[in-house]
Amino acid sequence: MAESPTPQTAFGRHTPFAARLLENRRLNQRGSTKDTRHIVIELGSAGPTYTCGDALGVVPRNPEPLVSEFIATLGLQNDAALHETIATSAVLNRVRKNFVRAVAEKAVGPAQQRFQDICADDKKFDHYIFDRDVIDVLRDAPGVHFEPADIPGLLNTIAPRLYSIASSPDHRPGEAHLTVALVQYTSHGRRKQGLASGYLADLADQSSVPVYVQPTRHFHLPPPDRDMIMVGPGTGVAPFRAFLQHRAIHGHSGRNWLLFGDQHAKTDFLYGEEFLAAQKSRLLHKLSTAFSRDQADKIYVQHRMEEEGAELYRWLDEGAFFYVCGDAKRMAKDVHASLVTIVAKHGGKSPGQADEWVSEALMKHEKRYLRDVY
Repeated sequence: MAESPTPQTAFGRHTPFAARLLENRRLNQRGSTKDTRHIVIELGSAGPTYTCGDALGVVPRNPEPLVSEFIATLGLQNDAALHETIATSAVLNRVRKNFVRAVAEKAVGPAQQRFQDICADDKKFDHYIFDRDVIDVLRDAPGVHFEPADIPGLLNTIAPRLYSIASSPDHRPGEAHLTVALVQYTSHGRRKQGLASGYLADLADQSSVPVYVQPTRHFHLPPPDRDMIMVGPGTGVAPFRAFLQHRAIHGHSGRNWLLFGDQHAKTDFLYGEEFLAAQKSRLLHKLSTAFSRDQADKIYVQHRMEEEGAELYRWLDEGAFFYVCGDAKRMAKDVHASLVTIVAKHGGKSPGQADEWVSEALMKHEKRYLRDVY
């Protein structure tokens, strides 16, 4: 007889759990140019379970006004079934080239030549689709019409968005906390939002949220008696909030060092009160911050690392685990380069030896250098 599915396996991207939104509050203070949300999702006893380091998959939907505008712009009847299909399946805030090509084929008048010129030049094409959504494109070709059956083949399918869970499962059992940066901008005369971040930011209390847990393969807490250094600027701090909660609840004896960075200390110190309290209680043995816009020269987390390189190397040499979470394109690369520089300078190694020690010994063999970057 087959076993019943467990909460860990019963839910996935195609079979999400209908969770409930308990809290949606802004973390940035008044005057910040950013809008970062603390989102609390109720999983209850029936929902998926998780461990520190896991991610929560959120299945977003398009905002209702955008769906209605898309259907109206195509001249379609906005019936409930079509509206729901587009809201839950078609990406509307970004366009594929084949959507633009399809519009070009149906365009008439001056728009026809313009679209033909765009489609014939790769650079023009890339520039055109960079910050346009489906409404922008359709407005550039008034009167273009597609049948409902045509739409799925022209637009990307909505995919879940993974967010690092910012809470220990034992902190407030049955809840998962997220740290979500709202993506918002204006282009071509219209205000726009990121699909998943906008969906979460606009949710009202008690709203249903389709979610599932994506287990981590490697981004786990160190043994209870081992030290850890956590580099998490911006929303990259999310899993480290969970790590600290878990170590506090379970009395782990290892030391904890957090390096956090953002734009301004006054407005962008995410969970600042929590981390300062953790420092005061000695849960956080060391807290290093880098607020890039608070002085003439921009200071980032890698600069703080190098300033405190002797101590950082000493922690590593004594067996500490080194964690990095956040932006993969720049931050993680800069942090890696600074780590190699620190090891060379304070470990008495050549640049080549330092790189080998960081990339091979620390990361691959000892698995003490762990990254969750995106």
